[in-house]
Amino acid sequence: MSALFATDLPLIQAPMAGVQDWRLAAAVCEAGGLGSVPAGMLSAQGLEEQLTQLSAATNQPWNVNFFCHTSPAPDPAGEQRWVDALQPFYEEFAADTSAIASGPSRQPFDEDSAAVLERFRPAVVSFHYGLPAPALLARVKATGARVLSSATTVEEAIWLAEHGADGVIAQGLEAGGHRGHFLSDDLSLQQGTFSLLPQICDAISLPVIAAGGIATPAGVRAARALGASAVQVGTAYLLCPEATTKGVHRQWLQSERARHTALTTVFSGRPARGVVNRLMDTLGPMPDVTPAFPLAGNAIGPLRAAAEAKGCGDCSPLWAGQFASACRDISAAEVTRWLAEGWG
Repeated sequence: MSALFATDLPLIQAPMAGVQDWRLAAAVCEAGGLGSVPAGMLSAQGLEEQLTQLSAATNQPWNVNFFCHTSPAPDPAGEQRWVDALQPFYEEFAADTSAIASGPSRQPFDEDSAAVLERFRPAVVSFHYGLPAPALLARVKATGARVLSSATTVEEAIWLAEHGADGVIAQGLEAGGHRGHFLSDDLSLQQGTFSLLPQICDAISLPVIAAGGIATPAGVRAARALGASAVQVGTAYLLCPEATTKGVHRQWLQSERARHTALTTVFSGRPARGVVNRLMDTLGPMPDVTPAFPLAGNAIGPLRAAAEAKGCGDCSPLWAGQFASACRDISAAEVTRWLAEGWG
């Protein structure tokens, strides 16, 4: 994997929108891993600003990650039903419904983002929810970047290998944040990391990166034994000072509540794993009334802000994997070197 990415260590810091910026990526790069910048919630201008800072902070290889989802059609009626379902929480926390945004908060990879990549020429570009259209993918590859994408099933891994990926991230069910599935919405097809990983390794000839529930050197060692060319780790970095993880999120990660995570559509409209809180418990982890991804997040924003202002995490997306209790309040460089002990 060092030959593929030109990094000292076979470790990728998972891109985590909302809890990191270029600083975490730079720290991981400087420690020998592959730092990542999440671009799914960035405009082209915001992406350019992040990559300008990152390229000034390190001369090591780095990764930029994008979403490849299909933007949903406008659904004012559906979004209003969602606001109505959240109304008791709005009243409890005195949240302002007039602050609810409109339109999708996350944009798929597009020509504007491709133009930014052509200026910065990152070593690696990764995608979630498949791959972009062939013309856009060709522009990415023309920069010299290696292309990765997430697979949550063997079928998705084979599809990625046949459509231009240079490596596949085997995202197990334990992983924090959004599921990367794109061929089927049937969650019963999803598998744990250490079941999925060897099957993907057997099915394709590309390098396979293990992701999901890997938060210690022992997890890294197990992934390597099952055929992984590298590992991708996110949750283990959430308590690092270089992360932008909010105080409420940090508190929950350092409590016994971090042991209970679940998949939920409450915060974005798409299944994602986070620490279970009261909003998930009250509405159910996947309520029928949730608007399509990413429209559900519009009504969550003001509610989350109002609750967090009172020091409450009951309405926040507290993304974390199933081994969140392994988080350590140490620097990103220390986490990176500690995890890498499992490879050697």
